[in-house]
Amino acid sequence: MSDLLLSVEGLTTEFHLPGFRFTAVDDVSFAVRRGETLGLVGESGSGKSVTAFSLIQLVAPPGRVTAGRVLFGDRDLLALSDAELCRVRGAEIGVVFQEPMAALNPIMRIGAHIVEALEVHGLARGAEARARAIDLLRAVRLSDPERQVDSYPHELSGGMRQRAMLAIALACGPPLLIADEPTTALDVTVQAAMLELLRSLQRESGLGLLLITHDFGVIAEMADRVAVMYAGRIVEQGPVRDVLQSPAHPYTRGLLESMPGGTPGQRLRAIDGTVPSPDARPEGCAFAPRCREARPGCSTVRPREVLLTESRRVTCHLYTGDVPAAADGQAEARA
Repeated sequence: MSDLLLSVEGLTTEFHLPGFRFTAVDDVSFAVRRGETLGLVGESGSGKSVTAFSLIQLVAPPGRVTAGRVLFGDRDLLALSDAELCRVRGAEIGVVFQEPMAALNPIMRIGAHIVEALEVHGLARGAEARARAIDLLRAVRLSDPERQVDSYPHELSGGMRQRAMLAIALACGPPLLIADEPTTALDVTVQAAMLELLRSLQRESGLGLLLITHDFGVIAEMADRVAVMYAGRIVEQGPVRDVLQSPAHPYTRGLLESMPGGTPGQRLRAIDGTVPSPDARPEGCAFAPRCREARPGCSTVRPREVLLTESRRVTCHLYTGDVPAAADGQAEARA
């Protein structure tokens, strides 16, 4: 389709350690279109950030992408040389990293970060680049941009650093932005302002946004479509309204049941257990040990993806019929 910006097909990323190898991103597929927000949601340790780094080949050794395609326009990013990737990063795909204090160079002024991005991609130099840096800080609603352009990262608050990171990511006018937990560690009012800023920028420029978060509240407010990730795999994806109103995968239901805002007086229902470590995942469905609806064989038979509707997909044995149903009373005992 002409509005398709990014198409990810079968992306797999592994970490090779002495005597041990594990898969952090496991056969992941999704797409992002112009002007659309795709939310990638899941608990910490699900593989969301590794997925983002894999798209632009920034996974540090011993990690490496071992399979799949990442089509950006008519190019497979996984087949590009380092020099070609450097021209894509920043200029065509912007990234807002999870922790701005770690991503920003502490001995560089905020304006110098933006000027560097403009100069590297040949868009402006000298006084013109500085003027554009001030304009970008103003565009992301950083107060007093003429002064803050000369500030160091430690002189800014968390919310101000996130706005500065966004200005850097947007400096070259990329059509696609990857935002990795952009509201983490921000208070509620600053978080709301940051999300409204992203929406405003999308309306103005038709920006495609891959929004990575663990917060379904952010997904409900921002995303057009959502992909739910668990232990390296996408277990469900579809239009955000459909997924929130009728979640198909037990993990998605568990996440939503554990959120405040449901029926008044109803207790929250936490998901038992934690995301398994890479060396302790079952051969079959990684969620099976925590699943209240698990059947015999779920832990040993790998589930396949099922197309529920034209726009809804789920990876679960409840919809495949690949494993037998629970014996009488067994399903009730899990509830």
